[in-house]
Amino acid sequence: MSEPFTLLMPVYRGDDAAHFTKAFTSSVTAQARRPDEVVLVQDGPVGEALDAAIGAAIESSPVPVVHHRIPENVGLARALTEGLEHGSHDIVARMDADDISLPERFAKQLPLIEDGLELVGTGMLEFLDDVGSIVGRRVPRTDPVEIARYARFHDPFSHPTVVYRRSAVDRAGGYQPLGLMEDYWLFARMIAAGASVGNLAEPLVMYRVGAGAYARRGGSEQWRSELALQRAMRGIRFTTRTEFLRNVGVRGLYRFVPEPIRRIAYRRFIAGGAATDRR
Repeated sequence: MSEPFTLLMPVYRGDDAAHFTKAFTSSVTAQARRPDEVVLVQDGPVGEALDAAIGAAIESSPVPVVHHRIPENVGLARALTEGLEHGSHDIVARMDADDISLPERFAKQLPLIEDGLELVGTGMLEFLDDVGSIVGRRVPRTDPVEIARYARFHDPFSHPTVVYRRSAVDRAGGYQPLGLMEDYWLFARMIAAGASVGNLAEPLVMYRVGAGAYARRGGSEQWRSELALQRAMRGIRFTTRTEFLRNVGVRGLYRFVPEPIRRIAYRRFIAGGAATDRR
């Protein structure tokens, strides 16, 4: 039996108006199976162009839109937490404001959730500004045992692709701030709490690789977030002491290598525990 679901999309001042419009249209109007509602979380003030694009999207949306405005920028973890509180349905699909959902995405993911899984991601195509310029393909692990094993070292899900049950997110303690890794920390806790998980290998989301995407993943601030993540995972016994030391060494080193090397390493070893084809 089909269940209703919510599309959860955060947006903030750094998002591009045209990219937001494409993300919204591809995830709502163009879907073979449309969400039953959209929760659009505006994380702080936005510029005039983006504000106009948000208004136009809400006006033209074929499904109801809850526009939740947060007065000041509070970051992704809190924005998503507030967004979940404003949704009407237990099934929630995530989407970022600069990526593109392929038309069959929800038609293929939702049946897996309705059949008993509580967290389902998909593969992704990486592209530059032109959707015709594909620069990479992420192929995630699909077997639940493999996902749990890889989760000790990799984030086994690509956050913009996931659909999950809010009840499973709540059981794991919800989103918690942790640099760029609040999604990995959530998914690790969901797996540790016994959530039923899976991935579709098929790429159903196009991920925009913009300027600075890899630069943001390096440096001392991200090293501190990485160390906090590893300590947190060790704290709940998600990793062993040996795995903790390995992760701190390998993933910590990754934060300080030159950006070109980081780009290659992220695509090949870090992103989703996935095999990645360069094209």
